[in-house]
Amino acid sequence: MNRSNRGANTNIIQMMVDAFVLLIVFFIERVIFDGIILRETYPKCFALIVIFGFIYILSNKEARIYNVTLFFYMDRFWRILSKSWLLAAAVTTSIMYVYNPHQSIREFHIMFLVLSYVAICVNMVISRFLQMTFTTYRAPRAAFVGNFDEYEKFNYFLNKTSVKVEEIGYILEGDMPANRIFNVLGTLAGLEDIIKNYEIDQVFFIIHSDDNIERIQEYIDICLEMGVTVKVVMDVAYSRRMNRSDSYVSSVGTYPLITYHTIALNSYEQVLKRGMDLVVSITAAIVLLPLMLITCLAIKLDSPGPVIFKQKRVGQNGRMFEIFKFRSMCEDAESLKHELESQNEMEGLMFKIKDDPRITRVGKFIRKTSIDELPQLFNVIRGEMSLVGTRPPTTEEVSGYKRSQWRRISIKPGITGLWQISGRNDIKSFDEVVELDLKYIDNWTIWSDLKILFKTVGVLIKRKGAY
Repeated sequence: MNRSNRGANTNIIQMMVDAFVLLIVFFIERVIFDGIILRETYPKCFALIVIFGFIYILSNKEARIYNVTLFFYMDRFWRILSKSWLLAAAVTTSIMYVYNPHQSIREFHIMFLVLSYVAICVNMVISRFLQMTFTTYRAPRAAFVGNFDEYEKFNYFLNKTSVKVEEIGYILEGDMPANRIFNVLGTLAGLEDIIKNYEIDQVFFIIHSDDNIERIQEYIDICLEMGVTVKVVMDVAYSRRMNRSDSYVSSVGTYPLITYHTIALNSYEQVLKRGMDLVVSITAAIVLLPLMLITCLAIKLDSPGPVIFKQKRVGQNGRMFEIFKFRSMCEDAESLKHELESQNEMEGLMFKIKDDPRITRVGKFIRKTSIDELPQLFNVIRGEMSLVGTRPPTTEEVSGYKRSQWRRISIKPGITGLWQISGRNDIKSFDEVVELDLKYIDNWTIWSDLKILFKTVGVLIKRKGAY
């Protein structure tokens, strides 16, 4: 693995919000100057605002205001924002007077500078309030290992930043005490089970400067093997040990923070992936709504039972969710599964039969054409799945996972993925499915998602491996 982490601590959403606020100010001014400035003049005004926004956001970024680990102090943020505003205002005003535009354009820009400064200050307060209120939603589930006193100090610093985690509990380095301490999940000896049982996304190891990192290396390796991100809070002298392609060094307050990872952490990539998921899935759901309604009617007329089949599946790092599909089997299909175990055509933990007797007449068609999977678009919209990812496993399948196989659920499952375009049900080996999923995780990019989506269309047309 060799991932760049340049955007791992960048608050890309705040950058987008700042750009949006400046755009809103521009449109407010258009209303104010309606009838005063000619329509053909507005592109010149907008060009100045684009330059202003570019300089303002770039200056803020250089001052690390978009770094999620920066402590939020109102006076500090106000000074940084004011300096960035002054720089952008000075440059655009100079450009304006060099080109000597019409008086109305100068008035437009001067009013923009005043309104934008007010909007920037208001946005700083509102954005921070919203971050404190809502960023815990879907925040990474974190467990902490180390000294409680050190944790309290580190947590004090962490709460001053925009880094948010859902604190699940503590993991003890030694034996469990006779009287169980509140919020203790267990000991390091049971780390693997703790990760599985509590759906852990991140593990923080808080160690002292006199501690030896080799002492916890085996536990770091366990986390990485399972696809769990590790954050080691330690003395800066040990940062020289972290020159690895799967780690990077940052800081929270006076604490150096070394992060080990096996998944993409760059925030802008995550925002792009989620944005693509929402845009494509919502558009597809609207366009395909007539087809889905016709399918609902056909299923209802063909056999008794609900139109939508819901089943518990395992999502990112063990989170449970209900996957939606059009029902393609008889109503009591799940209870009949144990009678067909001997006919399973897959090697390993998965269960598939080509001529499954439980499949209905309509079911054969919608499975062959993959129409049965269209309701999963709503799983994507809800944030439980992604358009492209790993194959969503059943709870029964996951219960038999080895430690190394757990990493395949370190990201959201997808409607399609490498498994889908590499043969789908023609692939009989579960180990090969795992290998494809891990290959996807290790080499993920936005471009690979787009490539898989386009190839999926071809697979659907050919109906390759679908039954």
